[in-house]
Amino acid sequence: QVQLNESGGGAVEAGASLRLSCAVPERIFKGYHMGWFRQAPGKEREFVAAITWNAGRTFYADSVEGRFTISRNGAENTMTLQMDSLTPEDTATYYCAATQPWREPQVAGAVDYWGQGTLVTVSS
Repeated sequence: QVQLNESGGGAVEAGASLRLSCAVPERIFKGYHMGWFRQAPGKEREFVAAITWNAGRTFYADSVEGRFTISRNGAENTMTLQMDSLTPEDTATYYCAATQPWREPQVAGAVDYWGQGTLVTVSS
């Protein structure tokens, strides 16, 4: 069973920053696209950001473009999501995701492995 372990969630006020991390097994990290999705209460899971297996490209949802930055660290097999200028609309459970390289990393249905999720709460 592949385990993706998220950390870094918490409760902050609007305008603050948070940094999410995802620890990934090496064999997955080296060959999969990595991404973040989120799910707010009562809503469907939605794409947030993704980075290709070779870190050559990044993708962002329009709602987070310019505020969030995704990156991956090959030495530590970790992926991070730096979230700045947070708003209450960013409140959700954030999930780390791994997608095989021939699939689109922005598509929830294409994800091969999910983390358990980490809660981010932004108050106004």
